[in-house]
Amino acid sequence: MEVTPVLHLVTCGSVDDGKSTLIGRLLAETDSVPVDQLEYARTTRRGGSTIPIGEVDFSLLTDGLEAEREQGITIDVAYRHMNLPNGRRVLIADAPGHEQYTRNMAVAASNGDVAILLVDAARGVRPQTHRHLTVCALMGVTTVIIAVNKMDLVDYEQAAFDDIVATVQATATRLGVPQVAAIPMSAFAGDNVTGGSESMPWYSGPTLLEFLSDWEPAAAQETAGFRFPVQFIVRAEGNFRGYAGTVVSGSISSGDEVTVSDSGRTARVDRIVTYDGDRSGGATTAVTDQAVTITLDHEVDVTRGDVLAGQDPDGTSLQPADRFSADMVWIGEEPLAHGRSYLLVSGSRSVPATVTTVRHRLDVVSGHESAARVLEMNDIGRIEVATDRPIPMDAYDRCRDTGGFLLVDRVTADTVAAGLVRHAMRRAFNVVPHEYDVTDQARTALMGHASRVVWLTGLPGSGKSTIADSTVRRLHAMGVHTYVLDGDNVRTGLNKDLGFTAEDRAENVRRVAEVAKLMSDAGLVVFVALVSPYRADREAAAALFDEGDFLEVFVDTPVEVCAERDPKGLYAKAAAGNLPNMTGMGQSYEAPENADVVLDGAGDLDTQVDTLARAVLGE
Repeated sequence: MEVTPVLHLVTCGSVDDGKSTLIGRLLAETDSVPVDQLEYARTTRRGGSTIPIGEVDFSLLTDGLEAEREQGITIDVAYRHMNLPNGRRVLIADAPGHEQYTRNMAVAASNGDVAILLVDAARGVRPQTHRHLTVCALMGVTTVIIAVNKMDLVDYEQAAFDDIVATVQATATRLGVPQVAAIPMSAFAGDNVTGGSESMPWYSGPTLLEFLSDWEPAAAQETAGFRFPVQFIVRAEGNFRGYAGTVVSGSISSGDEVTVSDSGRTARVDRIVTYDGDRSGGATTAVTDQAVTITLDHEVDVTRGDVLAGQDPDGTSLQPADRFSADMVWIGEEPLAHGRSYLLVSGSRSVPATVTTVRHRLDVVSGHESAARVLEMNDIGRIEVATDRPIPMDAYDRCRDTGGFLLVDRVTADTVAAGLVRHAMRRAFNVVPHEYDVTDQARTALMGHASRVVWLTGLPGSGKSTIADSTVRRLHAMGVHTYVLDGDNVRTGLNKDLGFTAEDRAENVRRVAEVAKLMSDAGLVVFVALVSPYRADREAAAALFDEGDFLEVFVDTPVEVCAERDPKGLYAKAAAGNLPNMTGMGQSYEAPENADVVLDGAGDLDTQVDTLARAVLGE
């Protein structure tokens, strides 16, 4: 049998199902643990442990964080290497069991070949069991071992085992997991882990160690051709220019034609270089998972993040798109707000992106797809995402590396979601912007002044609309072409369908920013008077414009002054409990950290208008 070089194994399940103990025993009994660590596990005990000193506490061999030792749970993903009797090397990812750490579990499953899904025989199947199985299926794990652990707590009864397996198997079948096995065991006692069990004569299948030793990957269906995300541009003496990265799909040989997916330009592979030198002359010189440097036969514009691709077996090719349908595991603490701009990270590429639609949220227990507008932490759902420019991404089931992505919060830089592309949207290829002969420069010359967007943000009642109105009157008298997009005014028409939740506020800002962009392109100086309480939304609006074309103006007015003015009676309603989403009262306001202009909303109006008018005119 040809031995697979590395088997990527992920263990998952609910808290206290025994993952750490199981993996610790596997490591110890396959001689994959250094002697000093084994001795440490004999002499050290965490609080509440009932294992006598002198015996091995196997769970200590995988729990790496001090917080984990104190709580007795797995928080981070612990990676360990193990050698099987047949020589196969295993990389074990011990995933956290608690629901709040689903994000870590998703990371562990993203490269998994086999998943061990533990279920406590005494507690039975829990919602987290279904959630972890769902994540494994979404992440492309092809083999799942249902490890019914702690059989000693149910007197090794076959009926308890069969009931659990039937429940989990039903979910696995619904999710389309290709291979499912079930093993009854006791990690604490060692039953069916590395050796058999006299306590369960009714089970005649393999032990866990035997299953892993005999496991072979299913014959892969080659759906994606050659894929090579460029990670680094290599320059050396003699005008050498190469493109370094790892082949994530297919194979490539010298002389083969490749396409730079972003631009559509083609070239032929001239050399394939490794640390040991050129790999030319063979029928296949670089295959999946090999790290190489590729040179091309002529100069082509290739940068970090580009994907070199070959033709797919079905005759198609990888095409850039800016609209994708994707499954998403939301791991951010704040809910997903469709309409808010995030950074989409795919490989070494990072582009602004917006979740335009939440199609449904998946019930991980029943499999029911329910309508939803938002995704909360640990929710799994189907979404549509739009990037600000076309990028090449495969369907995830064609190629994991070019079909998966992360969403990153633009303000905090926190990773908030893991996404799996299902397909590019047709509209990504059917919508082509038309280039018109009358340019921005021509409109600027006609107007006699530069266009600009002036974005006034501040608490309700801070004076944004008043300052905008007075400044526009002054500029209008000077011959400057202006327009005001006022928050309340746009909500009577363009945005009358939006409320005041975080996601609706994000969509409100997005729509107003797009309208302001169009009006600015027409040559106007556009004033936007909008509370826009979240930095991420304002930064997304600013990102639509070139440097210098967007002024963020903070109308800094104390909340006490705003409440005293209360021109619309909002603060009175909030104080009475009738306006829970009131900014500054029920919802937070994130003040700008580096506003282009700061105005004193409680100060003299003429002074504020003078300051703002000079900033707009660049004086």
